[in-house]
Amino acid sequence: MLAVLTALYDRAPERIHGYDLMKETGLKSGSLYPLLMRMTERGLLSSEWCEPSAPGRPPRHAYRLTASGLALAREVKSDPRAFGLSGAKA
Repeated sequence: MLAVLTALYDRAPERIHGYDLMKETGLKSGSLYPLLMRMTERGLLSSEWCEPSAPGRPPRHAYRLTASGLALAREVKSDPRAFGLSGAKA
């Protein structure tokens, strides 16, 4: 979750597509999309469908941090050890 929080925080308030998050975080789709769903259910992310960027392309979900998600990301970045992340880059 840390990599996703960081990627979204660094690009806030921009919306980010799941594919772009996979490239930024290195997570595979089988790990990333369930995580995004859990974070959305917990109120940390908002998601919305975006129209295709080109004809014939499917619509895609885009994600961004909610106010709660931004607050959590700030906390993690300010004191990673409080979250059991000693030595980790947040």
